[in-house]
Amino acid sequence: MKKTILFSDVHLKVHDAARTHCADFVHFLRSISPDEYDRLICLGDLFDFWFEYKHVVFSGYFDVLRAFADLRDAGVELHLICGNHDFWAGRFLRDELGFHVYRDTVTLPFGHKKAFFVHGDGVNPKDRAYRLYKRFARNPWIIRTFRLLHPDAAMALAQRVSHGSRTLQQVENPEKGPEAKALCAYAQHILQAGKADAVFCGHAHAPCYRSWPTPNGRGIYINTGDWMGRRSHAVWDGETFHLFAQEQEIHEEKIS
Repeated sequence: MKKTILFSDVHLKVHDAARTHCADFVHFLRSISPDEYDRLICLGDLFDFWFEYKHVVFSGYFDVLRAFADLRDAGVELHLICGNHDFWAGRFLRDELGFHVYRDTVTLPFGHKKAFFVHGDGVNPKDRAYRLYKRFARNPWIIRTFRLLHPDAAMALAQRVSHGSRTLQQVENPEKGPEAKALCAYAQHILQAGKADAVFCGHAHAPCYRSWPTPNGRGIYINTGDWMGRRSHAVWDGETFHLFAQEQEIHEEKIS
């Protein structure tokens, strides 16, 4: 049985200072052997900004998109749960690269078990301002208006907004921040309600592996953390989930 690799929050950028980060991620993708893995799942914020024009693709992402295309051609399934930095993902990633694109949540099979996926933005009930922004930014009229911007201007604007947003939301210890706590409580509720055997989130930039008793036995919650800073990711080997950060395994537990 082949494996599944899962990660989130890569936050790829196109400016010159981000070239090393982008090259490191391409190397990571190239290290995923189609002989060993048959499914890749990104839980959002793959890009720091992504927007699709009818005839334009941001050239700074070329090497990454080519690496994904090679994985697709080798038979690896590609899945993207949209995050707050790439919720405008659509036709190009779906039709040209073969991604399965999910706007909000999705439940996917893992053996005889099922896992629930969500990026995690907007889950925190106290983040009312972001919830309002999310509804605004996904409005079809807003999207049409934004598409009138030249791609270079759109990318420049997005980089300024992204930097300001990250500065405002930065906490000293993400593991103890409000987003991490809210996502953990959210996952526990889903598991204990018997809606899934495993819950996966990103967004908090805080790798986490927890488990609780459920109506079906014992469920697990994994936050894949952030590939951007910690190179964290998870692996399903056919019966067990493993979580890694900085090349060290954090935890493992069977759910069979």
